[in-house]
Amino acid sequence: MRMVDLIEKKRDGEHLTRKEIRFIIQGYVQGDIPDYQMSAWAMAVYFRGMTLEETAELTLTMAKSGDQLDLSTLGGRFVDKHSTGGVGDKTTLLLGPMVAACGVPVAKMSGRGLGHTGGTIDKLSSIPGFRVELTEKEFLAQVKKIGLSVIAQTGNLVPADKKLYALRDVTGTISSIPLIASSVMSKKIAAGAQGIVLDVKYGSGAFMKTVEDAQKLARTMVDIGKALGRQTIAILSNMNQPLGRAVGNSLEVLEVADALQGNGPDDLMKVCLELGAWMLVAGDSVPNVGAGKKCLRHSIESGTAWNRFLAFLTEQGGDAQAVADRRLKVSPWNLPILAYESGYVQPFDAQKIGILAMTLGAGRITKDSPIDLGTGVLLVKKAGEWVEAGEPLLQLYGSNKEKLAEGLLLAKDLVSVGNEAPELPSLIEEVIQ
Repeated sequence: MRMVDLIEKKRDGEHLTRKEIRFIIQGYVQGDIPDYQMSAWAMAVYFRGMTLEETAELTLTMAKSGDQLDLSTLGGRFVDKHSTGGVGDKTTLLLGPMVAACGVPVAKMSGRGLGHTGGTIDKLSSIPGFRVELTEKEFLAQVKKIGLSVIAQTGNLVPADKKLYALRDVTGTISSIPLIASSVMSKKIAAGAQGIVLDVKYGSGAFMKTVEDAQKLARTMVDIGKALGRQTIAILSNMNQPLGRAVGNSLEVLEVADALQGNGPDDLMKVCLELGAWMLVAGDSVPNVGAGKKCLRHSIESGTAWNRFLAFLTEQGGDAQAVADRRLKVSPWNLPILAYESGYVQPFDAQKIGILAMTLGAGRITKDSPIDLGTGVLLVKKAGEWVEAGEPLLQLYGSNKEKLAEGLLLAKDLVSVGNEAPELPSLIEEVIQ
């Protein structure tokens, strides 16, 4: 079997067999297939697509390319959640303790941020002492003890995806739905999840800009999950506006702390209740979504979710008291952006807010870029809210004076006000299962 023949086969729109897909992925991981041939194959997939059978086989082969977690030794039914990326998306940090408090254990591997979207591991890294890396034994023992652990993806989990993603990033093949779907689902399969809840975001701050593209991606991932014997549910959520008010690592952790104590922004809580309820349904903990939301609300009102969060931080070496006392590092270089006139805040571009936060120091331009965990943007006012002239719309937190000045130029015309309150779209578009 020759790689050039398989490139030509896909280029001509033909379907690849299981044996051929395994040959490609195994050969690439082992170094037998060079980057230039894999790039050509990825581009052929980009233009020609893949059938469900091909995509499912690609997913499974990538999942088996490295380590795989076996959660069955812990008993119970494990549910994983994945977000396709957004601005201000701190849902994992909220959902973990809420769902665990409702009886479904959460054993999750998360990633770091790249570009204008934030990463869960970066947010956790803003907590003094918190260990984002645990051994598999420590990871499983913690889940057994308190029902919750979130760690960085292990070095040998789905190495095929790591290599292929890095290649796609520099060859213009990122936005291929079969390649995105297999990338996401291979990690979920390898991480041992029996149920998978997907938060597929669309809009200016998401990778999928339209509802139609998000629907295609969601349906593909749900179908892959079913084909591989995993219950998979996708929720389409709007990312035209940032989620919550905080964008930036320390700022978002502080917002999570507020939310777990009953003071969360309405949009953030609505999305978390929807995702969390489906996680409980997939975990066989509740009979329906309504019962799931009731349990999640009770976990907030009773304080059990907050206590579970503090226990989670402590178990992984984090200074839980620093979070409780709001003593996380926040940049002293900060500047308010004031409203020139009174009126209703108009919708603004979530991606531009993400780029603004990245410019201030909160995100990475490349995977190796350093970040300042105390920087970011606080949305003092959000779309649809009333603001008086002279009141702050945004609060910028920069890593230094130069970054703050650069951020000021970006933020100058980012938010506007008008005489009429804008009509805002629904946060939850659709559930696909």
